[in-house]
Amino acid sequence: MKIRKSSILSDVELPLQLNISFKKVFDIFEKYAHADNKHHPFHESAKIFVNQISKHPELVDGFSDISLIEKFHDQIDVLLDPLFPEALANNEIKAASVPFSFTSFKFSTRFENILNNAGDDYELKVRNFEEDSMYIMACTFILGFVYNFSIDVKRPFYFDIPDKTTGTMKYYRAAFNADFSDIEVSKDAPVLNPEDFKELLNNFDNIDLWREKFPPNSYIFKGFGVINLFDVTAEEMVSSIKANLLEGGDNLIFKLQDNLRDFYSLKDLKLGYSIFDNTNSKVCSTDIKTSSSIILNKKDEISCQTGYFCEGIMQKVFKNHETFIISDVEEYGKRTNKNPFYKNLYDSGILSIILIPIKATKNNDLALLEIASPRAYDLNSVNVNKLKDIIPVFEAAVKRTSEERQNILEATIQENYTSIHNSVKWRFYEAAEKYHIENRTNEEAKLDEIVFKDVYPLYGQSDIKGSSLARSTAIKEDLVTQLSLAITVLEDACKTEKLPIYNELMFRVSSYLTEVKEGLNAGDEVSILEFLKREIYPVFRHIRDINNELSEKVNIYMNRLDKKLNVVYEKRKNYEDSVMHINDKLASFLDKKQKEAQAMFPHYFERYKTDGVEYNMYIGESITKEKTFDSLYLYNLRLWQLKVTCEMENLAYFERKNMQHDLRVASLILVHSNAMAIKFRMDEKQFDVDGAYNIRYEIIKKRIDKAHINGTEERLTVPGKIAIVYSQEKDAIEYVKYINYLQSKNLLGKIEHLELEDLQGVSGLKALRVEVIYQEDFNAKNTITFSDLIKEIEA
Repeated sequence: MKIRKSSILSDVELPLQLNISFKKVFDIFEKYAHADNKHHPFHESAKIFVNQISKHPELVDGFSDISLIEKFHDQIDVLLDPLFPEALANNEIKAASVPFSFTSFKFSTRFENILNNAGDDYELKVRNFEEDSMYIMACTFILGFVYNFSIDVKRPFYFDIPDKTTGTMKYYRAAFNADFSDIEVSKDAPVLNPEDFKELLNNFDNIDLWREKFPPNSYIFKGFGVINLFDVTAEEMVSSIKANLLEGGDNLIFKLQDNLRDFYSLKDLKLGYSIFDNTNSKVCSTDIKTSSSIILNKKDEISCQTGYFCEGIMQKVFKNHETFIISDVEEYGKRTNKNPFYKNLYDSGILSIILIPIKATKNNDLALLEIASPRAYDLNSVNVNKLKDIIPVFEAAVKRTSEERQNILEATIQENYTSIHNSVKWRFYEAAEKYHIENRTNEEAKLDEIVFKDVYPLYGQSDIKGSSLARSTAIKEDLVTQLSLAITVLEDACKTEKLPIYNELMFRVSSYLTEVKEGLNAGDEVSILEFLKREIYPVFRHIRDINNELSEKVNIYMNRLDKKLNVVYEKRKNYEDSVMHINDKLASFLDKKQKEAQAMFPHYFERYKTDGVEYNMYIGESITKEKTFDSLYLYNLRLWQLKVTCEMENLAYFERKNMQHDLRVASLILVHSNAMAIKFRMDEKQFDVDGAYNIRYEIIKKRIDKAHINGTEERLTVPGKIAIVYSQEKDAIEYVKYINYLQSKNLLGKIEHLELEDLQGVSGLKALRVEVIYQEDFNAKNTITFSDLIKEIEA
């Protein structure tokens, strides 16, 4: 008799001494052997068997030596035969077993086959075994048997058994029958009372208490149990698929693929996932890796309007939203004249496939679930019905994913296209909720104005110097190139065809060229391009047809033109790419640093990209409901702003080597000491200062970077220096302290105290201008954090 013992449980300590006994089964044989049952058909055979078993009293009295199971193989086999009827041997998954150790010794034929298919190295193991839980479960077993105190702590036991014939895993739930068991109390067992029961009920997780009430080996188990396994692979797969869909992650498709392989017992089953864009009639990749789609076959998208799919798939999957099964891809290829979809499947080694459309989004896009096999008829119209319990799970997951994606898109739009910053979002929700409540009873309800009072502004910019001149120069150089190329084509045409019109056109093009070289005026570029389009290009079309040489000349000209703009776009592109590069670097750096500042005290922040970067910040009690405002937070934020401006200067200086145009930035900080109010302008969808007095602050912001030092023609903002504009002397005193600190770190150099010329509507402004000391080893990723800076100052 083959014995299977769980290695995990072999040395587990229990409150029970485990003894195998067949007394309760033997008692049944004795009943049939009794004279009162002499007419029973089992009477004579029972008499013979009782006589044989009586010669081996240990089978009835009990034994703990597992080796005796082998010794008494024949006797035990006959004793247990009534529990293992031959008619059910190939159906039931059953074994005789010792409770709490899962040592099993008689198996139904089906169970034996399952274990044989699992391989010689497989050990019968309980999934998610917990030693303490097993001890407590044995204690509750004793409570029920000895004290008739029932506690229901039954947990289903599961066995994960591999099937080597299919290369997949099967899952089984175990049910245990303890009718053939009994428990005796040893002399070492404490006597328990109702108070002990209450204490145990209130301390389920206290393993020490359970060990105290039920010491190890203090009770004696006699008997055996019958364990029945039930194949729950389908249920387990549904549960596992749900869990994997909830968890998500980059490996989701591969996890689900493993689930379906076990579900279908196909070790090489493939799972794919894609999206059908209903608006543009194309199958496209999803957030999950593109390579997971069988339909796309590593492409980003496939147009459905090019005959990629057959009419059957187009109608059934994409229009009727019904499942489509191809049981034999080769046969499908014959019916569709080997269309592109067939070729894709064949090249991918797929010979049967199921396409399952699932509604994904509000705009009727579909998620496509693709299940495929390398063998024909592995997937067919019969076994597709196995998916009926799984498809609703996928539908729920697709809907949730779609909603999450929509939320992400809305969050992205809000973050990048509107001015509702996270720090003030609570106030918008508050106003929206109030509006919807009032709107139920008042049709004329209006949205509240969003106003934040008593906030302190901070403004800064890092502006690209000389950007207008650099852009104009780039346009001029591109026009010179384009006009020169046009003259070359006309000169070559003159050599072939002696037509006066070529000379006249060359004269006009040369005149434009001369004007451009002397200087570019407003509107010159538009008029020149219009002239080329109206007068020159029709002639070029004629020239192209004269001979191959002239055709090549025209092609050289046309190839130098940008395909979208239809102009030479080389120098300007280099310039604009450089501007975009420095803008992106500065903006990204500022956004990253801003998150750090928000942790100090929540405040409103908005940033703009122009020729450089500019930003507004507002801090005050009304911005947040979370913290009490103190002027210390304003001072901290000002220090943060100066530090970050210094770092942005270094970043811009460092990035010069990565740009085709050598661009420099000039930085400015505007200090304003008085609190003000800001209001959300519904028409402009952005915040602006509120109140006539505060308009002066906005005027200064717009004009200050063009200001000159009083009595000179020198601009305030220059590369290599940070300008700090103020109107009250106390602000200068405050910022000099910050500058002195950063000077001690060798980040800033010499300070200038300047007076500014009067601006239109504004007078009396002053400025500090401080030299930036550029760091040779500057690294945007390793700048000092604001919290570290504060610690150093406090120290």
